[in-house]
Amino acid sequence: MSGRGETTEEPSSRASAPSQANVTDQQKRKSILNVVYLITALDITWMFLQLSVTPYLARKLGFDTLWIGYLQTMVGVVQLIGGPVFGRFGDLFGARAALSLACSATVVFFLLLAIAESPAMLFIHKLPTVFMHALPASQMVVADLTEPEKRADALSKLGLCFGIGIIAGSTLGGNLNTRYGETFTACFGAAGSAFNLLLVLKFIPKTTKSQAPKTNKDGENKKKSIFNVGEITRLMKFPGVKRTLVVKIVAGLPSGIFQVMFSIIALDFFKLQPEQNGYLMAYFGIASMVVQGGVIGRLTGRYSENSLLLLSIAVSSLVGLAQAYMQNVFHFCLTVVPMMFSLSMFNVITDSMLTKSVPSSDTGTMMGLCSSVQCLTRTIGPTVGGFLYVNYGISSIGFLQFVVNIAVFVYLLQRRLKKTAEKQQ
Repeated sequence: MSGRGETTEEPSSRASAPSQANVTDQQKRKSILNVVYLITALDITWMFLQLSVTPYLARKLGFDTLWIGYLQTMVGVVQLIGGPVFGRFGDLFGARAALSLACSATVVFFLLLAIAESPAMLFIHKLPTVFMHALPASQMVVADLTEPEKRADALSKLGLCFGIGIIAGSTLGGNLNTRYGETFTACFGAAGSAFNLLLVLKFIPKTTKSQAPKTNKDGENKKKSIFNVGEITRLMKFPGVKRTLVVKIVAGLPSGIFQVMFSIIALDFFKLQPEQNGYLMAYFGIASMVVQGGVIGRLTGRYSENSLLLLSIAVSSLVGLAQAYMQNVFHFCLTVVPMMFSLSMFNVITDSMLTKSVPSSDTGTMMGLCSSVQCLTRTIGPTVGGFLYVNYGISSIGFLQFVVNIAVFVYLLQRRLKKTAEKQQ
């Protein structure tokens, strides 16, 4: 009897052991993801807190619209250079090292901003942005810890954190700047970034990759190749990567121009004070939370990524047309919800498509490339946007977005219809 009992219990225990291990692993992954979402929300909070300081401090130091554009261009150039390298760094040294580097750079960034009392120092304080890629690092962790079919939904939750950060950072930054000045607000951001660093060191594992690290000589040589351009650009050879990146650049550029010009538009066109600007940015955050928390996740579970990409580009073109005719803040507020929908959906879908196109060992590098696309916008955006705004007014930026996105939409639609026709033959 006892022998039969042992033989019947053994298979049960063998079956339950892997199941228990799987449940434990899922719980561990979920807890890490929750911490990553918190870190992302806090990082975005400090970044939008900074946006309540820099434009107004630049005005006090004698910067005109052109020089503020140069300042934004510098940030774009620095992050454009640092993005792919940072992503490669994350793939080779792990999530904890990448996020620690990003948070440490943010602390230095705010400390330099706190002591910026001259135009030169305002430029110097932007140098640490070469390593300030906390969002791509968080996206890398999310991509590592989620299944491909659930990745778009998980990435959209990072967008929800983005909305929370916009609300908290803009409201907090506007009020702190109004009541206590730029220096105190910058010091507050430095303290918050230091707290973020402590969260990373305490809760984020050394690596989130599912693949075991290489220990052979080739692996060691590869580990030294952080600045190897070939290791970064080889991702372009994977199917669909180059086309998706081109779409991400072309379709995202016009809306990116509006974003980098918004601080100027808020100052010169809408005539907003720091506190009013903070409330407007908080409205952005609320719209982003509604869209990303209640809409995007559901849509990604029901419709294909190609269909949602087409939808986001179509909505973006209509947003550009509406912004071309807006006359005041109220008109602009009417465009915010569809604008946040198109931006969020576009970024989530393209990032998801790109990370699925490469091996899991290269997701960090791919996220670095995605970050560089946005940095490219910040590099050329101020120059192009400043030229259009000064010479043709704010409507020209909206018309540019409308025309470019309509062209990309037609191209993708024709390509999709052609593939459908080929399958039916």
